[in-house]
Amino acid sequence: MCALLRAVDVHFSYGTSPVLRDVSIEVPDGGFAGILGPNGSGKTTLLKVLSGTVTPRAGTLTMDGRDIRRMPRAALARRMAVVPQETHLAFDYSVLEVVLMGRYPHLGTFQIEGPNDIAIARRALAATGTSLLEHRQFATLSGGEKQRVVIASALAQVTGDNGTAGSYLLLDEPTAALDLAYQIEIAALLRDLQQRIPITILVSTHDLNFAAGVCTSLVLLSEGRVLATGPTDVVLTRSNILDLYGVEADVRRHDDAGRLVVVPIARAARGAPG
Repeated sequence: MCALLRAVDVHFSYGTSPVLRDVSIEVPDGGFAGILGPNGSGKTTLLKVLSGTVTPRAGTLTMDGRDIRRMPRAALARRMAVVPQETHLAFDYSVLEVVLMGRYPHLGTFQIEGPNDIAIARRALAATGTSLLEHRQFATLSGGEKQRVVIASALAQVTGDNGTAGSYLLLDEPTAALDLAYQIEIAALLRDLQQRIPITILVSTHDLNFAAGVCTSLVLLSEGRVLATGPTDVVLTRSNILDLYGVEADVRRHDDAGRLVVVPIARAARGAPG
């Protein structure tokens, strides 16, 4: 499978503090990749670099072989949408209005949304199971409902004339602020979306079991460097978890879950990374 989104030997620093060092990853078309690592490992920064939000000090970033840094912002936004950890709105918008915000990269100067944009927004609501919330105020929604609506907005953003083919959805800690039931719900939603529509998903997460349940490949980041990368079943191992987090864990395939399950046991005697 050809990798369409690629970072090679990327370095990034905030001032004099290096955050990413020699990071190289490939996200294949139609894949579901996860970025794992402890706090301060560079997960969120890597998403920002890949989305073109910040510029690396060195290295190359390409999509379909094109330098991401040379792509017009609107053109990049029509192919790639980012779902942040939290969404705060300055005004009280309806759910449909929030999803329509995703259509901005497709509009000209002073152009307003037309019937096609509204139809795309409603299809995104349907894809995320939020159609019945269309007229609700975003602020009145539960955490899980808000996350679904923000994902719908991202889908509307990357939907073009050919649907979402060749598009990327980047999510930063999508389940971090959710309770267990909503975590399971969002995991199921993302897995379903990735199977039903042509879209590539890259997710940053602390949750090893969430990653095991949805990701087909993983990138493990430790202090800004790639510790391991590859298929989830190959990368998510007891030894890698020990190296990454300094934690002893039991990793085994769960028959009922149909996937790997990670059970943390104890902090290793040598201490976890800071």
